[in-house]
Amino acid sequence: MTGMEDATPSRTALRVARLRALHQLSPQAALFRDPYAAAILGEAAPGAQELEQEDGHGRRMRLFVAARARLAEDWLAAAVRRGVRQVVVLGAGLDTFSLRNPYPDLAVFEVDHPATQAWKRRLIAGAGLAEPRCATFVPVNFERQLLSEELSSAGLKPTEASFFIWLGVVAYLTRQAIFGTLSYIAGTPGSEVVFDYSEPAENRDVAGRATLAFHAARVASIGEPWISFFDPGQLAKSLNELGFDEIEDLESGAVADRLGRAPDAGRGNSGGHILRARRNF
Repeated sequence: MTGMEDATPSRTALRVARLRALHQLSPQAALFRDPYAAAILGEAAPGAQELEQEDGHGRRMRLFVAARARLAEDWLAAAVRRGVRQVVVLGAGLDTFSLRNPYPDLAVFEVDHPATQAWKRRLIAGAGLAEPRCATFVPVNFERQLLSEELSSAGLKPTEASFFIWLGVVAYLTRQAIFGTLSYIAGTPGSEVVFDYSEPAENRDVAGRATLAFHAARVASIGEPWISFFDPGQLAKSLNELGFDEIEDLESGAVADRLGRAPDAGRGNSGGHILRARRNF
């Protein structure tokens, strides 16, 4: 076995973290502020020169990464106002929410592969940062461990509603793994999940197909290929069948409109989506 099954942290997690850090240097930085994005990367943090060399593909991906994080945290804020006090970051990578958590009584559970999580904790220490008191690190090897059992063992209260942030992960998983996790989330009334996904090539316009081909080739080249795509109508039906009764699905153009400050984040059917689903009863 190679890659994530070994002691090798995710290269995709590093790439996404560098996009978040690069975004802080951009004219659109107000879209998503993250004062720890560069600090956690140390010497691997990008410089202003990378921004000057950014092409159209890179710019749109950077803006999508920033926009999905901003939307997820906006939706989390609404959940906290409703009384949710547990957030689970699935496939957390180098996400810094736990370092920035503005809610004193919100428990944060970070879930990731043991190798990626150990790497992150080394980077936090190397940056001279303290591990956040609100955070519980939950190393999970999805091939061998059950998410529900590991979260319960780590202190998540399974009968209380939780908010799940699941960004930049779904495309890399099998449908069986995706729906197994969604079924678990839907098992607790009041729980909510935000994730992003991509439509298959046949659903996209010409520009969307070109974008898919470009990014799919990049992630495949580092050994972490995209394997799952979804049609929005069929996905909504599947989510309803699992018990989610409130679904908000934003295509990339709608994301740009919603945030109002995301030029070039995507117009037309580029194929990228951010979805929020909640089980109310």
